[in-house]
Amino acid sequence: MALLDLVQTLTTPHPVDRYLELVRPMLTVRDMRARIVGVDRSVPGTLSLSLRPTRQWDGLLAGQFVQLGVVIDGVRHVRCYSPVNSQHDPHRRLDLTIRVHPHGLVSRYLHDHAEPGMILDLEPASGIFHLPRRRPERMLLISGGSGITPVLSMLRTLADEGYTGPVVFLHYARSPELVPHRDELTEIAAAHPNISVEMRYPERDGRGFDYDELTRVAPWFADADTFLCGPPPLMDSVREIFAAEGLSERLHTEEFVAPAVPVETADVHGTTTFSASGVAAENAGASLLEQAESAGLTPEFGCRMGICFSCTSVRRSGCTRNLRTGELETDPDQPIQLCVQAAVGDVDIEI
Repeated sequence: MALLDLVQTLTTPHPVDRYLELVRPMLTVRDMRARIVGVDRSVPGTLSLSLRPTRQWDGLLAGQFVQLGVVIDGVRHVRCYSPVNSQHDPHRRLDLTIRVHPHGLVSRYLHDHAEPGMILDLEPASGIFHLPRRRPERMLLISGGSGITPVLSMLRTLADEGYTGPVVFLHYARSPELVPHRDELTEIAAAHPNISVEMRYPERDGRGFDYDELTRVAPWFADADTFLCGPPPLMDSVREIFAAEGLSERLHTEEFVAPAVPVETADVHGTTTFSASGVAAENAGASLLEQAESAGLTPEFGCRMGICFSCTSVRRSGCTRNLRTGELETDPDQPIQLCVQAAVGDVDIEI
């Protein structure tokens, strides 16, 4: 480590990895990267990538997410994605299934330009939404749309472990053609008698999520642990039922759309000062990340939904509202996540 620090001092102002990448992009000392080794665009609106990480990769817990860095027109953009592979994958690879959003800069770029050999920046897996180390006796996995990715990782992990408890995988999509890895899901269910895969297409068959559906697919749900990831309407429906049954502590959730508490009109006043940049802007009611960007600043960010903490900055003074909970926060000199905080009156943010 002392030798590495000496080399780092000699290569100042750039880290040693900046020089190594000129020789071979996957040759790194501290930075972690991944090479794309497989690309699949067969599912409409979806991109599946297989990545080979550098030696620093130490795996994941099923359900966690990773931060992926992509350079577009000379600017590095970071996004969070949940791997779909089992945590026991013997090939030491990372599989991502990415929904391509119509206005998504990174997802559209990858869909159009990703190819084997492309190098991406990578951060270690993180997140608290994952299978517990001590597996529950029964498990219900519920997902909708692109929320399938973390729970698919869970299902693959359980299958690899030879888990013998009852498992129901309940997924909602617009049509069968839009379900990634659909054939594999069928194969897993066929190979494991304890695993049931249930597909629902509400726009086609009118079968949405309700209490009757829950008891139909998993009559033992009250004695199980449930893992949920999907769009807000599905998340809300599941939460309401579990709350009514007194089972909220057995429901584990992951958001991929940031829930937003409406900003009170009375709160939209004052000035937001980004003191480290000498920039000030009138409070518009948007998140502090959006306000900073509108003011011409480029703070670092990742998920834009309060998961990855990439956009954390210090609130020097003033009051902010948490857009997920509605709570007001006023303690000075505290780190906050810009993407899920909005200014309430005059605020000073150290950017």
